[in-house]
Formats: sequence, structure tokens, C-alpha cells
Amino acid sequence: MSHPVDPAFLALPLRDAADAALQAARDAGATHADLRVERLRGQDLSMRDGRLESLGDDITLGIAVRVVHDGTWGFASSPDVTIDEAARLAREAVAVARTARPLNTQPVELADEPVYDDVSWVSDYDIDPFSVDPADKVALFEQWSRGLLAHDEVNHVDVSLQQAMEIKFFADTAGTMTTQQRVRLLPQVTGTRVDPGGGFETMRTVAAPVGRGWEYLTGGYDWDDELAQMPERLVEKAKASSVEPGRYDLVIDPSNLWLTIHESIGHATELDRALGYEAAYAGTSFATLDQLGKLKYGTDLMHVTGDRHTPHGLSTVGYDDEGVAAQQWDIIRGGLLVGYQLDRRMAKQNADALGVSRSNGCAYADGPHRVPVQRMPNVSLQPAPQGPSTEELIAGVERGIYVVGDKSWSIDMQRYNFQFTGQRFYEIRAGRLVGQLRDVAYQATTTEFWGSMEAIGGPQTYVLGGAFNCGKAQPSQTAAVSHGCPAALFRGVNILNTVREAGR
Repeated sequence: MSHPVDPAFLALPLRDAADAALQAARDAGATHADLRVERLRGQDLSMRDGRLESLGDDITLGIAVRVVHDGTWGFASSPDVTIDEAARLAREAVAVARTARPLNTQPVELADEPVYDDVSWVSDYDIDPFSVDPADKVALFEQWSRGLLAHDEVNHVDVSLQQAMEIKFFADTAGTMTTQQRVRLLPQVTGTRVDPGGGFETMRTVAAPVGRGWEYLTGGYDWDDELAQMPERLVEKAKASSVEPGRYDLVIDPSNLWLTIHESIGHATELDRALGYEAAYAGTSFATLDQLGKLKYGTDLMHVTGDRHTPHGLSTVGYDDEGVAAQQWDIIRGGLLVGYQLDRRMAKQNADALGVSRSNGCAYADGPHRVPVQRMPNVSLQPAPQGPSTEELIAGVERGIYVVGDKSWSIDMQRYNFQFTGQRFYEIRAGRLVGQLRDVAYQATTTEFWGSMEAIGGPQTYVLGGAFNCGKAQPSQTAAVSHGCPAALFRGVNILNTVREAGR
């Protein structure tokens, strides 16, 4: 359903503020300037055992001006969205650039981008989640909680919902002017079973966060089916045998594999990490620029794309925060590293090595008081066009484990050595699931793991996963990002017993 951009946002002096800021930047000698006006609204709700614990609603509004003056960045921002303040911010940003100029050893140049004159884009959703009365949300989650707590083996139920609406206006000295609005939701339900001896086990829903509206909670996902199965799955998990460590074949469900993609591919192919000048939160990367077109990331089956168009993706936009139109491109093709995630400066600076001269639209700031940095698009593993079902993948395993749902993870500062756990692990014997296992983590290096991928599921197994809380930069910024993937079969992966590894 097509929604209009919120009229209250459009009533702000957007174009007049842009004209004032951009002209002030030109008058002060800037060779480039851009302005963003942003309004971010968030609502967080949490419930425990059917009772409301917290409900918070917040709005952040502000204006940001970024300039290039004498080859140096300058930036200034304010919560005061007025014409006079926009002009003042432009002059302040130029003053910042002048102050920083002696420290700058690499003059800023930006890759060219076509001009987009007064265009709008709104994400695909049916029901604005902020239009739904919080009392109706509480009533739905009370119903879910009561249903789970009716089972003797479920002792506690936690329900949480994060929702956001992000509206941005952008204009630059080249003539681009864009207005965008998008929504996103992250609902989670966790059941807890407490053992008589004092131990406990948890089970969380595997429904992914999405760029959709309230319809996701009332028909866009089969919540009834997953919640109905949670008590039995939780009991089975609590009573399951502890895994015997060793080498196993793994069939990994998209609800788990998306996170491995995020950590071992998504972060590793951010070009600023590969170049070594970004290390916050996730370190740098083993996939350095000199390996472009040479690094064998995985098997020939492996086709990974970066995509800002993905339907309902958390990183789906019409234009990035540098006015670059959304695109789709290859990152890994035939198992070979062939692309990175770029902003306009990195694209221009590394054009010869990259073989491209245009940004692929990966600049993003998480609010009006932050500078845009290169952030992850929807990075996804493509399914095999005629690929098998999940059941067929499992049928091809003699001794293995089927992995469902994400949980904890650990990866080194080069995005190379890692281990991942999950929500549920099912033992596979002679092509059949024979019950759950406990205390499982799979461990590998990035290239070893993706090099062990023997089969990829078909489109019928493809699911979009993701997260609201990908962190990067200093000061820290948080971005939401989706990762699609099919089920996949990996041979001979090392399995750890997490209890034994912890010395218990």
C-alpha cells in the first residue's frame, strides 16, 4: 500500500532551509554541501508474564549540514529546524573544515552521481504501526502470553516490540532533493522453563524484524503456529542430550544463517574495514582490497549480493544519505570476492582498484546529529533456482545437525575465526530428524565454512532475516539491516560443546 509522507514533516521549512544552507556554504567557499532534515520516531514496548513492564515513545528531530571545503569535511547539526539555523550550520561546518584542514592528508573527492530533482520514496507497508492504539498492542500480547502460560512447562513469557518510523529530507549543491519515509518492526516472544532444581531453558521466536507495518503482527507471519509449538519445543530442548563434539554435516536454516552472513560477509566486505580505517565494534577485515577478484570466499555455488531494493528489507531505501539511488550488485559470485560496499568518497578514491567509478549507495547516518558513514545494505545469499527443499537437504545427511534460530556468536577482529550458537539444534541420523540436542556451537574460519557449503536450497527455502542493532563508527551509530538466504548444507563443520568449553 502506498502511503504519503507525513504532512507534519512536510510542513517544516525543508526547501527554504536547504536553499539557505547550500547558498551559505557556497558563499563560504565550499565545493560541496548537503543538508539533511530528519525526524525519527521510536516506540518500545515490553511485557512480562502478560503484564506491561514498559512503554516508551520518543521523537528525534534535527537538521545536519555537511560540506567539503578545501578538500576537507566539515559538519554541524542542530535540533532547531529553521531557515536561519540552516544557514548558520553551513557557516559552522565550513569553519570546522577550515580548522581540520591541517590534519587532512587525503583531499576529499566524491564520485559522480546523477541529479534527482525533488523525488520521494516511501517503504512498502499497509498499516502505520504508530496509528495502532498501544492498548490494542498490549491486548494482543496479553493473549499470546496467556496462551503460553497455560502450559505447565512454561513458567515465564517475555514479549517485546520495537518499532520505528524514519523520515528524511536531503538536498545538495548538485541539485538532488529527496524525501523518504520508512517503517520497521522487531517483535519477539521468549518462553522460559524453570527446572525444579533451579536451572532454566529459554526458547525465542524466530520471526525476523522487517520493514513492514502492523500487518506483520496480525497476518504477515504465522505467529499462532510458532507460539503453539513453543511449549513442546521448549520442553524438548530442556530435556535434550548434550552434544558430543566433533565434525558434523550441518543443514542451517535461514533463521540462523542470516547472522553468519552478517558477521562473516557483511562486515568483512565493508570497504572502510577492508582498507583498515574503520575498526569500531567489528574490527577490520581479512578481505582486503588487493584480494578483489582473487579471494576464493567459498564454493562455486556461492552468490552473495548487496541490495538496497529488497522488498521489506531493513536497509531498503530509495536513496542513501549522500543522494545516491538504491542499487543491487554482486559481492561474491561463483565463490569469488567481486565487490564491496561503498560510499561516494571511497568509490572515487579507489575507482582504479575497484573497476567502478560510482558509489553503490551505502552511506547512512542513524540520526540528524551524526555524519553519514558507509553502512551495510541488505547482504544476501541467493538461492539455487532449482534447488532442493530443506527436507531434501536433511535427507542427504547421514550424521549431522539441523540448526534453527540465532542466539549468541563470537568472531575475531578480522572477521575470520568465528563460532555461532542457535535457538534449536536437531540431530540428523540417516536423513531424518531424531530429536533436539543441547549445548551446540559451530566453529570455523570464514573461508573454511563457506568452502564447505555443498548444496543451497531453492527459492522456497529463502527467508529474510536481520537485526535492528548493527553497530559501527565513533561516536557509535546503530543501523537496521536484513539478510536473505535459503537453507544450506555444509559438510564436516566443527561442533563444540559449549558447556565443556566453559569448563562446567
